Amino acid sequence: MAIKLKTDYLNGFVEDHEYSLIKSAVAAAHETLIEKGDPAEKPIGWMTLPVDYDKEEFDRIEAAAKKIQKSCDIFIAIGIGGSYLGARAAIEFVKGANYNAMKKETPDVYFAGNTIDPDALHDLLSLCEGKDICINVISKSGSTTEPAAAFRVFRELLEKKYGEAGAKERIFVTTDKKDVPGKLKHFAIEKGYETFVVPDDIGGRYSVLSAVGLLPIAVAGCDIKKMMQGAEKAMRDFSSTDIEKNDCYKYAAIRNLLLRKGYEIEMFVSYKPSFMYMNEWLKQLFGESEGKDKKGLFPASVIYSTDLHSMGQYLQDGRRIIFETVVDVLESNYSVKVPFDASNIDNLNFLADKDFHYVNKQALLGTLDAHVSGGVPNVVLELDKMDEENFGYTVYFFELACALSGYIGGVNPFNQPGVEVYKKNMFKLLGKPE
Repeated sequence: MAIKLKTDYLNGFVEDHEYSLIKSAVAAAHETLIEKGDPAEKPIGWMTLPVDYDKEEFDRIEAAAKKIQKSCDIFIAIGIGGSYLGARAAIEFVKGANYNAMKKETPDVYFAGNTIDPDALHDLLSLCEGKDICINVISKSGSTTEPAAAFRVFRELLEKKYGEAGAKERIFVTTDKKDVPGKLKHFAIEKGYETFVVPDDIGGRYSVLSAVGLLPIAVAGCDIKKMMQGAEKAMRDFSSTDIEKNDCYKYAAIRNLLLRKGYEIEMFVSYKPSFMYMNEWLKQLFGESEGKDKKGLFPASVIYSTDLHSMGQYLQDGRRIIFETVVDVLESNYSVKVPFDASNIDNLNFLADKDFHYVNKQALLGTLDAHVSGGVPNVVLELDKMDEENFGYTVYFFELACALSGYIGGVNPFNQPGVEVYKKNMFKLLGKPE
């Protein structure tokens, strides 16, 4: 497992001497990152999580996942932002975008509490009809509007279906460690639900490899031990502060160099549809971490070659404010070849007997050349394959790159003050008591 940074497609956009110019900023950012502070203000527990995670809780997560697999058809993870994006990204990364439709021995996994749209909620409730259900509500406080409202709906559904005692065995709560009256942890203890911990020293968007993400991921049949092993390898691989020896730090440096040159948008690119929710996780990770104080790159994403038929024109000929970060997956999980067709009405017999992975790779290479020639810098990250170990490795790579990049850019990568503004306005309109 590994991620390898390729800078071949940055020639003419970032010159070799510029790396030496930013080295001092990278070193200063590193020192700021590792400097100890109040975990509430500087939650960096994710940095050592791959080796110092709670082994007893990890065992309970695996045991709970097996219990859930035996007792339900549908498992619903209720959370928003980092409380759902990482888990969904992991399941699709490892099991594929069509996980729920595939024949398997594990439950379907759905996500709720990430929207207030009644139609989406109605559709999910309809899917639950006649099915056995388990739920996992994931919320530090228990009072975030979207997941809290959804939890009410599904808790009521389970209690009507199984009775309060039966529902207790099907509701799992991932929340704050502290037992405080009026908070979700206290409520869970009163009700007798099994609980897991949202770590105090890990922020939501950095939490996928904690209990926040691991229970839903394990329920889907992913090997969470291998994920932690992949993250541990990344932690050791990216321990150097020298950007010539550390591809993660060099990537963070490149992002900031390009931003200084006027490239304001980073387009995350994959040629795998099962990477789509990984892209969504990346947008939250970088958007919430860097978008403050009127600073930061704007994170966007595409799946090629699909989006070459919608966004391709803009990327090729539009404003030169975008650079692309392409994740090139070197090995596919399956092999499918283009058949020979005697009629050849589509003139594709020149592709006969070629593997779709090969065709996809040529699309990637051709697009790289096209976009670079059109003035779009491209960062290429080669990833071995899409499995559990590589997921853990990839998560750690981007978390570290994001935190370092934020400090290089002069912002705190661990807070999100802007998120509270919409909440205050919404609560006022809804008439929430002071």
